[in-house]
Amino acid sequence: MKKIAIFPGSFDPFTKGHHDIVQRSLNIFDEVIIGIGYNSAKKNRYFEIETMVGKIEELYNDNPRVSVLVYNDLTSTVAKQYGAKFLVRGLRNTTDFEYENTISQMNRKLNPDLETVFLITSPQYAAVSSTIIREVHRYGGDVSDYLPYEV
Repeated sequence: MKKIAIFPGSFDPFTKGHHDIVQRSLNIFDEVIIGIGYNSAKKNRYFEIETMVGKIEELYNDNPRVSVLVYNDLTSTVAKQYGAKFLVRGLRNTTDFEYENTISQMNRKLNPDLETVFLITSPQYAAVSSTIIREVHRYGGDVSDYLPYEV
């Protein structure tokens, strides 16, 4: 049976830290679906979803084990629909753990077959967050060191 994982997030934008998590996930799972979800807590995106989908698909164009999905549903429900038994999440610090642990427990309650796998962020990406990248970009700063594609 194929081990399918979903890597869910808003990916606004998709960073080198996210890319690192996908690459490392491919050592564990047969297939990784990058799930770009609509986050009800985030009213407006900075980077258009279509732009992000295009950039991510281009990045993994040569890897048939990675796909991109846009969804507007519970991640636990989407996992069932795609036969994914795993969620992958990156953790930069203990604050991330507290937040992700709560979500993980709810996902498990909603879908008992779903296991969340936490990967600790590689040290060189620990300070990289989409929020900081958006802010730097908004004010004209150079974000090329933090993104695995051109903006």
